[in-house]
Amino acid sequence: MTEKAPNMDFKSRLETIINRQRHSYIADRFPSAAIRIDRLSRAIALLVENRDAIAAALSEDFGHRSTIQTIIADVFAAVGSLRLASAQVERWMQPEFYESLAHDAEARVEYHPLGVVGIIGPWNFPYNLVFSPLAGILAAGNRAVVKPSEFTPKSSALMGDLIARYFAPEEVAVIEGGPEEGETFSGAKWDHLIFTGSTTVGRHVMRAAAANLTPVTLELGGKSPVILTDQFDMAEAAARVMTVKTYNAGQICLAPDHVYVPRGTERAFVDACVAATRTMYPDGTLSDDYTAIISERHFARLQHIVEDARQKGAEVVEVLATAPEANDRRMTPTILVGVNDDMMVMQEEIFGPVLPVIGYDSLDAVIAKIRSGPSPLALYYFGEDDATAREVVDGTASGGVTINDVMAHVFAEGLPFGGVGPSGMGAYHGNVGFRTFSHARSIYRQSKATEAVMLMRAPYGEQTRQFLEEALLKGH
Repeated sequence: MTEKAPNMDFKSRLETIINRQRHSYIADRFPSAAIRIDRLSRAIALLVENRDAIAAALSEDFGHRSTIQTIIADVFAAVGSLRLASAQVERWMQPEFYESLAHDAEARVEYHPLGVVGIIGPWNFPYNLVFSPLAGILAAGNRAVVKPSEFTPKSSALMGDLIARYFAPEEVAVIEGGPEEGETFSGAKWDHLIFTGSTTVGRHVMRAAAANLTPVTLELGGKSPVILTDQFDMAEAAARVMTVKTYNAGQICLAPDHVYVPRGTERAFVDACVAATRTMYPDGTLSDDYTAIISERHFARLQHIVEDARQKGAEVVEVLATAPEANDRRMTPTILVGVNDDMMVMQEEIFGPVLPVIGYDSLDAVIAKIRSGPSPLALYYFGEDDATAREVVDGTASGGVTINDVMAHVFAEGLPFGGVGPSGMGAYHGNVGFRTFSHARSIYRQSKATEAVMLMRAPYGEQTRQFLEEALLKGH
């Protein structure tokens, strides 16, 4: 439900929605698997039945966005998360039993709903990055309020209308707003808050949430590197890298940020990237499958990054023929060779179709460089030798890893998706998502034997001392 009552300010409207959901959550107590599956099924139906409208709204927001890419990344991927949750939720809900001190006592963990969860969605994949976490949120038995991005107004308005059609406001609601409203949203009294976006904004979200001790899941980003070795076919590696680097015009938190290649192969790799990209987009940036940059501001930022690299000595390779329209934001994929750490492109997350290619002499030096910097959301390694891959994985830190491809790990629904350090905290997808949005509640049923109760009770006699002595020395 989109709340737009003209006589209430944002904070009041938000509090009204949260209170309504919390009262419903309390009355609902512990929702059955059937109730949860019904909610998940309605979320699936929302995406599947309205996929064309979703694609059209997003294309209008971006200026142009590939319909197929929207359906793959925003609909298909999110439906996969929801379907897995629907199929597994009954099993996830089962209590887990643990060993207890007394033989006839019972120790178990039950996963209970947290309550009302806030979702702050991003602009790059507005539906996927709302509905994928919503899979875990609904499977765990929670309610949710969504604040979609103000940078995709058509998509956000459509999301509000669709959610109002498929859900009661006590289950899932949408409230729209800009940056100021986002700060208010972050500071509300949530039982959990999930934010997807930049590291800079993530700090503000966490600061606002701290006032209410709200637990947060932050899905951020960073400079996800690619390491190419001579053990993998270069042309195929280039095609796999450029497939994701040009997907959504590189506006992906998991996009390859830069590529390390063996020294002396830089030009060959660039040529392979150019050939692969021109095959994918034969009509250049005017290809229907190629997506525009989200805004003039972001477009100007990317152009500035490229120009900064050019001025500081990098070679700039523009891969596709550009659109002739003056106001068209379809930026040609751009490869940079000869970059250094003084360039802006190596200092901040690119989040666009710009790819630095860096030659290396020693794999150990690459591993050390990655490890010494902020941990990225993903790491990509191309090579057939398992021992070398193990060295790279063990020698680095990142949210996730894909070996011999780019971004593929995010489509394995059972794997947790999340960052580490500056690339995020917490994770979701699959059972991990269910547990992120649940409270693991410990429940202990005491033994019928009075000895178990009396052990802690003073006065302590010889029997207690003997028990402790035997227990402490057990196994020694």
